[in-house]
Amino acid sequence: MINDWYEIHKISEGVSLIREKHVANWLRCNIWHVRGNNFDLLIDTGMGLRPLKNEIAALSQNPIKVISTHCHFDHIGGAHEFDCRLGHKSEEYIHADPTEHNTGGWNAFVRAETFVRLPDDSFVVENYSVKSAPLTGYLDEGDVLDLGNRVFQIMHLPGHSPGSIALYEKNTGCLFSGDVVYDGALFDTVYHSDPQLYRESLARLRELPIQLVHGGHYDSFGREKLLSIIDRYFRGEGRMGNAAEWVNNELN
Repeated sequence: MINDWYEIHKISEGVSLIREKHVANWLRCNIWHVRGNNFDLLIDTGMGLRPLKNEIAALSQNPIKVISTHCHFDHIGGAHEFDCRLGHKSEEYIHADPTEHNTGGWNAFVRAETFVRLPDDSFVVENYSVKSAPLTGYLDEGDVLDLGNRVFQIMHLPGHSPGSIALYEKNTGCLFSGDVVYDGALFDTVYHSDPQLYRESLARLRELPIQLVHGGHYDSFGREKLLSIIDRYFRGEGRMGNAAEWVNNELN
């Protein structure tokens, strides 16, 4: 059994990045832990391939609020381990009853080649699934999460998925963006994606004084890179297109 499934990196005071290090870089989700005075945030929970709760307990004993930035399988797999699970109401039925199709189509992504090492000896790639984790509360545009030492405003930014949300800290210009924007090919061809709404959401972000983006995948980046990613998308570049073809290209 593999005991070192997760790697934890301290990014700044009170912010840690957790990754499933044996999942291929092009798929693995960024799991963000933000420590607060009143409670902590766990922003997304990865694929759920190994227990996550004990990893978080080693970082902090504070109460945990899990924030699902959206309902895709690579971001919600570990949510069932936690008691407080928050996300956008438009996706509540997916969290309650996740399937291969409604969580973004994991068959296109979860293959033997997806893993450097398997999570345990009994794992069968073809049997991968996501456990039900019904939302215990909802987050929507304008809601505020006050951690005591940090305050985040919720932004509803549909396009990648109907209920995609981001967390914006106005005082610092820091954005936890989920899959609305990250430093890679943006994905607007999921069954419930809406490219026009995606453009509108990215246009909103372009007008904000965002200084630092902690995305749902890959490395964090600053304002100049944010504008470059958005402008490339507006030009019709930097898009994933067909998921299966994209994965094949990543593997070759």
